[in-house]
Amino acid sequence: MNFPPRVDKQNLNAGFTGTPTEQPEGLTKAAKSAAKEVQREAYAVASGAREHPYTASALLLTTGILAFGLGYVLGRSSAESSTRVYWR
Repeated sequence: MNFPPRVDKQNLNAGFTGTPTEQPEGLTKAAKSAAKEVQREAYAVASGAREHPYTASALLLTTGILAFGLGYVLGRSSAESSTRVYWR
């Protein structure tokens, strides 16, 4: 049987320290900062929902009903304003 050659782990880790040598700047810095903020906000929402499950479910249900109603109204208004008849 031919086995694959053994991989030297030290060669795999050569040059990689786990942290970049240059600090991020510009777009990379802004993206990392935004990602941290989103993660913090998601944690705050999750902990709030954990502490008040009934309020969270009521807000989610109300938002869903309002979104459905708005979509229905917009769909009906676009269908009624259409003057073109497609089936003729």
